[in-house]
Amino acid sequence: MNITGFIFAAGLGTRLYPLTAEKPKALVKYQGKTLLDNALEKMMACGVTDVIVNVHHFPDMIMEALKQRSFPGRVHISDERAYLRDTAGGVKFSEPFWQRSDLLLFYNVDILSDINLSKLIDYHVEHRADATLAVRNRQTQRYFLFDREERRLCGWENVKTGEKINALDIDNPIRLAFSGIHVMNTGFARRIPSVEKSSVTRFYLDEASRHRIQGFLHDEDTWQDVGKFQEFCNVLS
Repeated sequence: MNITGFIFAAGLGTRLYPLTAEKPKALVKYQGKTLLDNALEKMMACGVTDVIVNVHHFPDMIMEALKQRSFPGRVHISDERAYLRDTAGGVKFSEPFWQRSDLLLFYNVDILSDINLSKLIDYHVEHRADATLAVRNRQTQRYFLFDREERRLCGWENVKTGEKINALDIDNPIRLAFSGIHVMNTGFARRIPSVEKSSVTRFYLDEASRHRIQGFLHDEDTWQDVGKFQEFCNVLS
């Protein structure tokens, strides 16, 4: 199976300010290693040999940093400096880099986790899913909703605002928080609309009634979103 990795690194990093005042969040360091290096090493440790990194904020700094490092695989830059396309839009824009692959493995650059990506991929293949989302039981504001028996995506809910989207008519679904890590068949990814900007969350919800989107529960793993300044400081303390 040919797998291409995709690291979302194009964000403005406003939640990490002042650490991102003069550099992108991808180059913020944790324990002497940049968040980008951490994500790349996670990808390549599970056998991924081609990784796409999308860039927008301080793109030249990211590209220069990659030139100075040696990785066992190939790193491709998806240049969004002209227009920040959001998650699904960024995936669609990068299609020339993954059109010959079977599977896409996504990782948000501001996530620190010891999740076993090979297990996530195996679960995705075993369940014959079109996409599989790494999820956890944790407190947050926005949740994906899954049916209890098969853990198939059936909706989304914002518990603070009360907003709810039902993709499938399922009684008593379970709420699980998205971990910013997911896999998607490339045949399914080609269904992403050809628009300049779109969200992968919206794409999954629009397609959930027609395609199998699974939840991969990884409560036993360590996980931390360090995309916010205070949370990053908490990890360092």
